[in-house]
Amino acid sequence: MPGVSEVFWFLSRAGGITASVLLTLTFILGVMTSGRRRPEGIGTTVVTGLHRNLALGMMLFLVLHVATAVADGYVDIAWVAVFLPFAAGYERAWIGLGAIAVDLLLAVILTSVLRQRIPERWWAPVHVATYVLWPASIVHGIMMGTGSAWILRAVGLACLAAGTVAIVYRFMNRQPDETRRGAIGREPWR
Repeated sequence: MPGVSEVFWFLSRAGGITASVLLTLTFILGVMTSGRRRPEGIGTTVVTGLHRNLALGMMLFLVLHVATAVADGYVDIAWVAVFLPFAAGYERAWIGLGAIAVDLLLAVILTSVLRQRIPERWWAPVHVATYVLWPASIVHGIMMGTGSAWILRAVGLACLAAGTVAIVYRFMNRQPDETRRGAIGREPWR
């Protein structure tokens, strides 16, 4: 029968890899529908709902990942290392990268929750931080992946490849949007 530490180890890995896949799907959906590719009509509701629900699922698995990683007694990862980059005594650089991703995610969540109450010019630059948050998170997962569990690294590399393709597509297909010309000055990043 596995010990508590083994259960935490498996839950942490499962939570982390599931959060990575859901984060990648959320990121790709956001990248592909930002700017001029935004759907209209019923499509807007469906895509927005899917984006939001994938993000919510990702956050739940992230909480599982972080809580079990901290609770696992095999290595010492303090709660402060979850939020303060490079404060961990174990794998300082890679856990620090995860902490940067968590901090950026908290900023994105906060501004998303407040989106109807804050100006677009505040929300949008913070949301652009996902272009740092996502790769930081995925590289954290790849580098922290257990050496004998090659499947964890393979899933991380697949996430990295899929997100990179979405970014390349997004920036290779930038065209002026006639319908948004009136918004020039409010959304210079799109």
